[in-house]
Amino acid sequence: MQGPGPPHRPQPKATPLPRLPALLAARLPFYYGWIIVACVCCAGFARQGPAVATLSIFISPMTAEFGWSRTAISGAVSLGGLLAAFGSPLLGPILDRRGARLMLCSAVLVTGTAVMALSQTSSLVMFYVLFCLARMTFAGPFELGIYGALANWFVERRPLATSIVTLAQMSGLVAMPLIAHVAMLHHGWRAGWLVVGAVVLVVGFVPNWLMMVRRPEDMGLVPDRRQTDNGADSRPAPPPEPAFTRAEAMRTPTFWLLSLFTALIFPVQAGVSLHQAPHLIERGLDPTVAATVISAFSLTSAISGLAFGVIARRLPTALLLALSGGLLGGGAGLMIGVLAAPHAYLAAVVFGLGMGGVLTILPVAWADYFGRSSFGAIRGAALTVQVLSQACGPVLSGVLRDWTGDYTLSLQCFAALGGLSILAALLTRTPAPPAAAASPSRPPAH
Repeated sequence: MQGPGPPHRPQPKATPLPRLPALLAARLPFYYGWIIVACVCCAGFARQGPAVATLSIFISPMTAEFGWSRTAISGAVSLGGLLAAFGSPLLGPILDRRGARLMLCSAVLVTGTAVMALSQTSSLVMFYVLFCLARMTFAGPFELGIYGALANWFVERRPLATSIVTLAQMSGLVAMPLIAHVAMLHHGWRAGWLVVGAVVLVVGFVPNWLMMVRRPEDMGLVPDRRQTDNGADSRPAPPPEPAFTRAEAMRTPTFWLLSLFTALIFPVQAGVSLHQAPHLIERGLDPTVAATVISAFSLTSAISGLAFGVIARRLPTALLLALSGGLLGGGAGLMIGVLAAPHAYLAAVVFGLGMGGVLTILPVAWADYFGRSSFGAIRGAALTVQVLSQACGPVLSGVLRDWTGDYTLSLQCFAALGGLSILAALLTRTPAPPAAAASPSRPPAH
């Protein structure tokens, strides 16, 4: 008599295919997944409207007008992250069922509207309501929608696709602070928020509404590849993917080590990104120089993301994560003693190299280790750790700055966290498949 079979893994129901993808699919000379990449790039660019690097441009003029403390400003970033932490585990299964189109289009509309409304800020409470809404969308729906789409459409080429999207997101980080700065020079900080919000809506919504598709199987395709006229796959079949459920993933050491790496490195990413402009201004640099330094680290992150995507299939994932964490910590350390523009640009380049690596390799690691069948549910659970960690960084930096009068102590803390992340990354291993991981003494659960 045969024993019980493997756990039942319900497949998401097919969603109606938008008309434009159906018309394009048969006519494109290349895989439709690259259209998905283009859509996700637009969403990733638009996502940067409420990024901490963009907000950093607004800190000095808004605190000067309203008299708010740096801790008060940082609290909005952290509270938005806390709200996203509660919502992300609920959004993950929705992504698995409905796909990225609904999630990304909703995220763009909410973010663009909230950011434009920030131009009417008249109180700290109003600022918190609007920025927390935008930041919650940044940390939850955008993160899940962007990387969920890539995980569904790519397996072997997943690092390359992810690195292209990292380039688009970092391009947004280059552009958004500069767009805000130029608008502020001519019409003040209120115009800066208005213009940034308009860019979010224009760039992000239309491509995803018209052309985003949930997964390749909905179009009769397979990940990474299009089919030839006779129906045969145009490339050799990829190796079998892992297929973990959320419960199975959370029983592996890999899930918790990746979560530990996340908890160590994202306070560094968010804390430094938000406060770098005011830190540089306090060190005597001109505000325009500070804005270009932020753009320099974003540009470096974009280039770094592409480089990490190219080498991702040639070097162990754990090693690449360790390298990324070390560079982020090293960049934070270099920022401590900044006195002139060249030193600031050097610190920004090192920090940007690490940031590009983390943004490219970490999402790939989650998808590679646990598969795409329950990616949304697994990533939604892990995202709680990420957004909570991002929430801690700005508050830690703001509190220590208000306590000590400068950012030296917070940057020292961030450098130490970057060093610890190296150890967590190096301990991470590919998990055993769910069937092999199950105890031989009892059948797997249904």
